[in-house]
Amino acid sequence: MPRIERSATVTWEGNVARGVGLISAGSGAFEQLPYSLPTRIGQAEGKTSPEELLAAAHGGCLSMSLASELTTAGTPPERLEVKVLVVMDEVPGKGHLVVESQVDISARVPGVEQARFDAAVAAAEAGCSMSALIRATATVSIESRLEAS
Repeated sequence: MPRIERSATVTWEGNVARGVGLISAGSGAFEQLPYSLPTRIGQAEGKTSPEELLAAAHGGCLSMSLASELTTAGTPPERLEVKVLVVMDEVPGKGHLVVESQVDISARVPGVEQARFDAAVAAAEAGCSMSALIRATATVSIESRLEAS
């Protein structure tokens, strides 16, 4: 795979408690997504957060990795749904850190047996660059199941 470079621009105005920020993707895929401390630690109120963007990145990476594993095994998926919950918590002596990424995968994959699916999920997680990044300081837990085709 070639080297991949992506960018985002973030602006922040004001102090941390009352300020607001905007996040834009360098690709133009999204622009000026608002975020703030109150909506980061409380109700989202239609705003995003770094943790939500990390959850989206992890889910996107893992779904592509799993689709690749299944396709390479000759059983391409019809549909994958990957839900990710990123958990940030206080770690004694270190402050608030991402401590876990909880992944829930639901897949419709005609012709695949459970054991082959489980092996594909494990290989996909091992090969997902976002999983590797998260595993450097936190845990990744995965629940996965096959749906009837």
